Amino acid sequence: MKNKTDYRLYAKELRKTLDIKSLSQKFCEKIRLEQHYISAKHVMLYYPTEYEIDLRDLFKDNKNFYLPKVYDKNILVCPLSEKLEKSGFSIMEPCSEPVAPDILDMIVVPALMADSKGYRLGYGGGFYDRFLPDCKNAFKLVCVPKELFIASLPYDYFDMKVDKVLYM
Repeated sequence: MKNKTDYRLYAKELRKTLDIKSLSQKFCEKIRLEQHYISAKHVMLYYPTEYEIDLRDLFKDNKNFYLPKVYDKNILVCPLSEKLEKSGFSIMEPCSEPVAPDILDMIVVPALMADSKGYRLGYGGGFYDRFLPDCKNAFKLVCVPKELFIASLPYDYFDMKVDKVLYM
């Protein structure tokens, strides 16, 4: 595999073979032990698609949670609300009003794959690469199954690194 497209196809197919439910539970347990999570008051997660790691169990914790909402080509930070609606990308989004991104202490960023340098492979829209620079105070974390963690991914000048990759 040489390019991002090849890696994306590979990751999407491999994820279908994994026990995502069990992995999701283990990732929630591991995140709860992370010092950055323990001290965070404002945490942004993502609403999972069918084969993504599902961290919604963390919503039970005593924190202020936020979900991304796509507007145009940007991500808005919206407080978790009981009412969610399906976006144009078929992802559930909150119906709440957005807040400033600098409120966030921690962001769990979705990824198909990640590498040892903190680069992640997203779905190709660049949404998080445009969004993360606005979140200078937030600790940025990615969770990927160990099968989707590699030494080095191809990356471009605009790709944003995360602070830590959790894999198991």
